[in-house]
Amino acid sequence: MKFIGIIPARYASSRFPGKPLAKIGTLTMIERVYRQASKELDEVVVATDDARIFDTVTAFGGKAVMTSESHRSGTDRCREAYANVGSSADVIINIQGDEPFIAPEQIAALKSCFNDPTVKIATLARRFDPAREFEALFDPNTPKVVLDNESNAIYFSRSIIPYVRNYPWQEWLEHAVFHTHVGLYAYTAATLDAITKLPQSSLELAESLEQLRWVQSGYKIRVAITDRPTIGIDTPEDLQAAVEYLKTLEVKNA
Repeated sequence: MKFIGIIPARYASSRFPGKPLAKIGTLTMIERVYRQASKELDEVVVATDDARIFDTVTAFGGKAVMTSESHRSGTDRCREAYANVGSSADVIINIQGDEPFIAPEQIAALKSCFNDPTVKIATLARRFDPAREFEALFDPNTPKVVLDNESNAIYFSRSIIPYVRNYPWQEWLEHAVFHTHVGLYAYTAATLDAITKLPQSSLELAESLEQLRWVQSGYKIRVAITDRPTIGIDTPEDLQAAVEYLKTLEVKNA
């Protein structure tokens, strides 16, 4: 089975314009994502709607493709990029362009889901660490997911799921396992084509979570579990945290 990694990267972001080109140490964020993905994948492409990002990627020796400015999601951008590059890959891995420390083993975990020929879509989740403050689990910007016995997603929500009845919330972590969603996706080529043609669903609109469109339409999403932390960058403050994290890595590896 052949895999391609596609990294959607827009310049126009309401919270952080131009963030793919922001520097983390000596490298731009998009180059760091590209380098990490290339450790696990033989074919990696940046899908962008901006010439500045395109030129930056090609300048460091990466592969980029221009896509429409009108796409509403990274999934839609991945679909156009896959078609434009003429790839023969069986599975497309959608790698977030604002995850500069994505680990190769996390991509490998997604790939392994497709050892099961029934899998059409896969994603990642992380078991919530009870040592973290419980308020972190309440954060609506951190989607949660519950799984069935075959590690397929039952539901994604910005609310805490499951609700633990008969216990005060301060004791919930002692009586249930919680998983937070990591926004890395993989789809077979035919499935990617199909899901980008689906209309938005009521659950998607309610929670503002694109993957609920697929779940509501009957698609199963296989979930691989990762224990590794990721650092998503949505704001300049997040960027500073990533810079500090890089410094700790450099000290550790010195």
